Amino acid sequence: MATTTHDVKKDIALNDNQKIEDLAEKTSNSSAEIEAQNVELDDREAARVLRKVDLRLVPMLSLLYLVAFIDRSNIGNAKIAGMTTDLKMPSNTLQYNTAVTLFFVPYTLLEVPSNIVLKMMRPSHWIAILMFCWGLVMTLMGLVNNYPGLLAGRFFLGVTESGFFPAATFLLTLWYRRFELQRRMAVFYVAASLAGAFSGLLAYAIEKLDGRSGLAGWQWIFMLEGLIPVALSLIIWKILPDSPETAKFLTQAERDLLVRRLANDHGSGQGRATNEDKITKKHILAGLSDWRIWAATVIFWGNTVGVYGFTATVPSVINGLGYSSANAQLLTIPVYVFAAIVTVIFAWASDLTRRRSPYIIGGYSIAVVGFIAQLAIPHPRYPGLTYGFLFPVAAGLYCPFTCLVSWIANSLAPSSKRAVGMALLISVGNMGGIMGSNIYLSREAPKYTTGFSASLAMCMLAIIMTLVLRWAYAKENRKRDQLVAEHGEAAIKARYSEEELLMLGDKSPFFRYTL
Repeated sequence: MATTTHDVKKDIALNDNQKIEDLAEKTSNSSAEIEAQNVELDDREAARVLRKVDLRLVPMLSLLYLVAFIDRSNIGNAKIAGMTTDLKMPSNTLQYNTAVTLFFVPYTLLEVPSNIVLKMMRPSHWIAILMFCWGLVMTLMGLVNNYPGLLAGRFFLGVTESGFFPAATFLLTLWYRRFELQRRMAVFYVAASLAGAFSGLLAYAIEKLDGRSGLAGWQWIFMLEGLIPVALSLIIWKILPDSPETAKFLTQAERDLLVRRLANDHGSGQGRATNEDKITKKHILAGLSDWRIWAATVIFWGNTVGVYGFTATVPSVINGLGYSSANAQLLTIPVYVFAAIVTVIFAWASDLTRRRSPYIIGGYSIAVVGFIAQLAIPHPRYPGLTYGFLFPVAAGLYCPFTCLVSWIANSLAPSSKRAVGMALLISVGNMGGIMGSNIYLSREAPKYTTGFSASLAMCMLAIIMTLVLRWAYAKENRKRDQLVAEHGEAAIKARYSEEELLMLGDKSPFFRYTL
């Protein structure tokens, strides 16, 4: 059969269409490959820039936290160096415990106001002011000559130190995306565990100045350890970076990259976030009235009730097992090293798996096992076994802390609400330390039934509240997924301006809570 002109034209048209389709497919594949390559290059560049930030920010904040923790706890070193004798404080009264506890009254009450001030000025300046003030108070404590003077010093030390921890943890949230945050926060937090050992060594060296210039060794401890933050504050004022937008140690391209990554960190792949909002009364009320923050404080108490009591009592527990006082102090070191290692491991795992609540539950479950063992073991018949179960107690109490603080930080937006909410969490959460400091009764040594039982109960309550909070966040995420699926991203964005969506923060239809 002969081929007609029409058939030839038809074949040519079909071939041309096929070529066009093949070309479109190749172009599409090429565009996808280019986009994938760009994403990979962006990720590599982001990793490089984050390493620069890590080296500049995290060690600096860790050093400052180490100094702060030494200054709040060096009263114990001063006591051993003769402070209670010189100030005529009877050893059989509660005067020393009152002086220790008084620090926490203004410390817990002023954390929220401090973070409000932080949002109104440069973080580097506010942190430097706090450091200068607490260093000055610490130095002047070396000049007190009576018990009321010591109480006044401890009170104002609580006033001036109150803002540092919530300010430092909030500052970290301005630099890192939600699943880059916890591993950095863990390194920062672990600095506190180093403070105990370093404080003892530093106090031992300073005490050698006893009698110089007519001052006792304990006075030199207060004065010299107070001058350290005063000196550091003058440096921090200049070199502590405030935010990615203003970081002078980064190039403009590096700053833009960090800002862009943070703006897209909204949890759903849609919408945008901001750290540049100005704090208002609305943000303050939103941070103070969110019931989920108050629920999280119960989880926080699982940490503070156990930690404050446990750290004060663990040397006595070990001493009661038949070890000398010197050996008991040394035997606490492996316990805290193990806790620090587990804390860092949990932080990395939480960031990599993009989950918070399972690690909080896992941590407290480890502590529950340790507390049950401490209650069940007949003290002091099995010293090795008793000592061994101190490890899960310490690890289980410490490792959920950074998970929880990161979880709440991930769940609050914009940054003004996050500043208030994080400070509220830390403030009310730290009140658990008042309970923890008074439940390990010396008359119950070496078993400490009340202390271990109360800590066990708080860990179990923390696990229950974690499940409740996870359920609430998951329910809200499902509602927002359904809303976007029904109405579409474009239709929702048409209802709001970009500024309104940014100010909605964690109330935005595009915001997703971390689970």
